[in-house]
Amino acid sequence: MAVRQLRIDDDPILRKTSRVIEEIDDKIQTLIADMIETMNEADGVGLAAPQIGILKRMVIIDVGNGPVTFINPTILTSEGEVSDEEACLSLPDRSGFVIRPQSLVVEAMDSDGNIFQLECSDLLARAVCHELDHLDGILFIDHVVK
Repeated sequence: MAVRQLRIDDDPILRKTSRVIEEIDDKIQTLIADMIETMNEADGVGLAAPQIGILKRMVIIDVGNGPVTFINPTILTSEGEVSDEEACLSLPDRSGFVIRPQSLVVEAMDSDGNIFQLECSDLLARAVCHELDHLDGILFIDHVVK
């Protein structure tokens, strides 16, 4: 495991679209471990692979119950709206209020290649939206309402 360097500010990779992960091999397992270590070292709630320069559709999120790996994630449904303040490890010293769904259902693969669905609300729903945006080159600042 290793702490990877975060891509920050105007790094062009943060605006690119990530590719689908076709196979969960040893390289992906190493990437998962490195992403968890990097997120923890930076005291983050979530981390998307593009934030460390890897254009793969994978995010790690930990809202206090341990890290969850989402490979090739897709939001299936969402309900409600709530505005709250967001920040990002790739945009240090910046924050803003963003409207996100109150709740959602996300489908993804776990680190073993098993497909799962997860009902998310509140901070977890916000983190899922924020991190999945990274996979399409979208940053929270693109959604700031105030």
